[in-house]
Amino acid sequence: MHMTTSKKRRIVFLTGTRADFGKLKSLMSRIQADEEFELNIFVTGMHMLSKYGYTCIEVEKAGFRNIHKFINQNASDSMDHILSKTISGLSDYVKETRPELLIVHGDRVEALAGAAVGALNNLLVGHIEGGEVSGTVDELIRHAVSKLSHIHFVSNESAKNRLIQLGERSESIHVIGSPDVDVMNSSTLPSIDEVRKYYAFNFQHYGILIFHPVTTEIDDMPRQIDTVVEQVLESNLNYIVIYPNNDIGTDIILSRYRKLEGMERIRLYPSMRFESFLTVLKHADFIIGNSSAGVREAPHFGVPTINLGTRQNNRAKCSSILNAPVESSAIRQALIEIRGRDRQVSALFGNGGSDEKFYRIVKGPDFWKIATQKTFVDWAIM
Repeated sequence: MHMTTSKKRRIVFLTGTRADFGKLKSLMSRIQADEEFELNIFVTGMHMLSKYGYTCIEVEKAGFRNIHKFINQNASDSMDHILSKTISGLSDYVKETRPELLIVHGDRVEALAGAAVGALNNLLVGHIEGGEVSGTVDELIRHAVSKLSHIHFVSNESAKNRLIQLGERSESIHVIGSPDVDVMNSSTLPSIDEVRKYYAFNFQHYGILIFHPVTTEIDDMPRQIDTVVEQVLESNLNYIVIYPNNDIGTDIILSRYRKLEGMERIRLYPSMRFESFLTVLKHADFIIGNSSAGVREAPHFGVPTINLGTRQNNRAKCSSILNAPVESSAIRQALIEIRGRDRQVSALFGNGGSDEKFYRIVKGPDFWKIATQKTFVDWAIM
């Protein structure tokens, strides 16, 4: 008897950072659980750098199969260099594996590389968390990724409306919420005691500091990080400090963090497992800096945020976020104000279930009929 087996649909997820892996993890798990799909993961970027904890190990530990690791940079590479290397490596990979769908996330150069490779190879590209705004070159990258993508999985209606303004078809935009809310709502997050033990700190009360370089303000980075470190020291509070991402200017920030090393009330970490970070955030008194965690994850837990500078400009507005310029007096005042703020939970980016919404969309037969030829939708004729 002749047996026929249906061909699995091969989907590649691209991950370049500890943060995007945390957001994509629930979606990946949902795809891997269905035998109609074959999950592949292209691991690159900060994951492959020992300086940031070689976090590709976390992808492997998560139980995913078909993992391809690619080193796309060295310490002296600029962002355009990293982009070109990623395009080259990913292009070889997709020609070899021939996936039907490539999923990218956010606004890093790796996502731009993925979307470019997909568009230029007539491969469907799905973009997670497009249509959002921020205050640096990241925003330009995010919108460019959206224009190179065919399907959009966005966090909220505001993001959908921005993509429509960019000329995207409303039928191609799906509001699924932010996938990291799935993880935040999970009952399997580690306890704070487990995290304290694993990461060797014993603070009962603490703030979190994450300060990334702003590539468009690189000349001002030394002053900015000097100001932040000065106020952290002056505040006499406990801090969990996590290294910035690897954009230009990171070494300036890390050189200033040497002042914080060896202090009893401050702990520095190159990276932290996403689930562990969420537990640390959930129990923090506040978060300070310019990380998206302060305007996305923190409000979900009701944790107050001191959002510094321009990097997250207009990203989110809610009562738990206190915006301040990177100036000594403003930061000093913010650190006083933030301690009296009530914890007010805000669901700016959905209430969870993103993995199931994503899965139902990808599972639908019409999804695989989406044309790779895009046309611009003019506002005037919508």
